[in-house]
Amino acid sequence: MTTQASSLLHWSPQAVVFDCDGTLMDTERHWQDARTRAFQSFGLTTPPGFADRAKGVHYIDCGRLMAEEVQKPELTDVLTKGLLDHFLDLVTDDPATMPGAAEFVRLLSGRLPLAVASNCPLEVVEESLGRAGLRRHFEHIVVPTDATRTPDATLAAAGAKTVRPKPWPDVYATAARLCGAAPETALAIEDSLTGVESARRAGLRVLGVGPRPAEQDAARADLWVTALNDPDLLTWVREHVL
Repeated sequence: MTTQASSLLHWSPQAVVFDCDGTLMDTERHWQDARTRAFQSFGLTTPPGFADRAKGVHYIDCGRLMAEEVQKPELTDVLTKGLLDHFLDLVTDDPATMPGAAEFVRLLSGRLPLAVASNCPLEVVEESLGRAGLRRHFEHIVVPTDATRTPDATLAAAGAKTVRPKPWPDVYATAARLCGAAPETALAIEDSLTGVESARRAGLRVLGVGPRPAEQDAARADLWVTALNDPDLLTWVREHVL
């Protein structure tokens, strides 16, 4: 175990802020399928490696990227709409949690404030967590301000006028404030490098979860685990999270 990892597992945060897609909910595969369907609806093929480039990217930015990579900028709006429509259909039919996520959230619940900071539309996060039985554990959900945005009352409570998507720091900074925690006292839990960058820029410490990326990228998080049911992680919650 590295000194950095050891330090995190001997620290007690004042709040924990979770990403949703790929961290709590098993929805990354739905985004990938939705991108494929959106491309196919215009007779286009998904560019090689696009899933990696799109992971964690806000869907509006993803729609723009899709159009750019197939050199069809005129399709930006319709690809973006198609992407979201296909995703909503898929996630509604098949909500599933990531390994260990539900148990980890329940273990933390009641010990300290919990929030979600996501690039997804608000109704997607609410519906996914609700159908998984996890919504009640989170005091706040923060998403970028757009057509399906963080409510104005939430922004006012956090002293924010707008919330930009990851990798901007806004969703994590806003979530920490709503939890009553200074950023440096809060922990972000993320599966994407886009999200890790967002949390670091907001000043939070970061736990990465999922397949470990290249060492240089993994080092951007304070600790990286393959799943939220990691034994050392569960021991840390029981012994150090008050």
